[in-house]
Amino acid sequence: MTSPDPPALTRFAIDSAEHHRWLEAEGRRLLDFGRAAALPDGGFGWLDARGTVTDGLPARLYVTCRMTHVYALGTLLGVEGSEALVDHGLTALTGLFRDAEHGGWFGSVADGEPVDDTKTAYPHAFVVLAAAGATIARRPGAPELLAEALDVEERHFWDDGAGMVVESWDRTFTTLDAYRGMNSAMHTVEAFLAGYAATGDDRWLDRALRITRRALANARDHAWRLPEHYDADWRPLLEHNSETPDDPFRPYGSTMGHWLEWSRLTLHLRAALEARGGTPTDDLLDGARRLFRAAVAEGWSVDGQPGFIYTVDWAGNPRVRQRLHWVMCEALGAATALWSVTGEDEYRDLYATWWGYADRYLIDRVDGSWHHELDVANRPAQTIRPGKADVYHALQATLLPRLPLGPALASSLAAR
Repeated sequence: MTSPDPPALTRFAIDSAEHHRWLEAEGRRLLDFGRAAALPDGGFGWLDARGTVTDGLPARLYVTCRMTHVYALGTLLGVEGSEALVDHGLTALTGLFRDAEHGGWFGSVADGEPVDDTKTAYPHAFVVLAAAGATIARRPGAPELLAEALDVEERHFWDDGAGMVVESWDRTFTTLDAYRGMNSAMHTVEAFLAGYAATGDDRWLDRALRITRRALANARDHAWRLPEHYDADWRPLLEHNSETPDDPFRPYGSTMGHWLEWSRLTLHLRAALEARGGTPTDDLLDGARRLFRAAVAEGWSVDGQPGFIYTVDWAGNPRVRQRLHWVMCEALGAATALWSVTGEDEYRDLYATWWGYADRYLIDRVDGSWHHELDVANRPAQTIRPGKADVYHALQATLLPRLPLGPALASSLAAR
């Protein structure tokens, strides 16, 4: 673990009222930035570095879902104008993106027509997340959308034999791709936890547990460098995309941002299971700790500059050294969750140090939001992640320290 930065320890003290007020202001700033993404024809567009919708790009399902989710959180926070943006997203999900003929949702649309008509687990998980948050925020039509999205998960993506989700179908749900992905599985855990929070149906919590325990076992088998890519029988494909190591969704090697995200989600799951009672959870806390420590050891400031690198190879060597904002957001979230569970100083100290880094390098006070990518010298870059697509990761980083640990941020906000 790195030594904490003394000024940051004071300014970004995880449990101080002053810091929580700062987080609230930063969250509102992010929500204000994201408003410009709402498209007149439906859904949310891809914002550029200055917060303007990028021309010529289709509206993406996962971006629309993420923005619907964050404005559901904004609604629960009482941020003015959030309700209208949730409803804008729900309208797109029940109309523009929805495949009325074959079920499910298109991956992207332009001019009212699908551009990507495949049915993929990753964005479908975000449909559940958006619908669950909107349901908890009591937006009209959200419970019906959530029921439909969970039914699609049940019928097309859940593989009960494997205890995991399949990855990608053609439009008609006839032809299934042989690839399996841990990124989609991770966001399905997030979605199932939100679905459980919104419905109270134990099925989704139990399935989130099955996926998580398999992910932790796979990470343990590979020195906590969790494999991202698998074949149809869930055998790791360790050389997948070795020629395109900086792919934004399927990079070669292992992605420590996902180790951190799994660490956090595992603790959300643990909190939900303990509240329900009856399920041993010691393995979940141990797995969350080990993923976190591996990410810090192999990802944080390992090349002479502060920041988390993007990926490592199977010996733990840096592979892609760009700094992506979402990795830092998940580091902050995992440190928050581990501190809330354990109260241990190392998590509090790293949390403060990392907010100091984000404040210095990532938060963009000129054009708004956060820089989504930095180069190896911590200068803004756009090689992997151009623009500022959404405020999903950053907003959640501002919320987690202010909420009790539960299955979903929306339910924790509602309970507060």
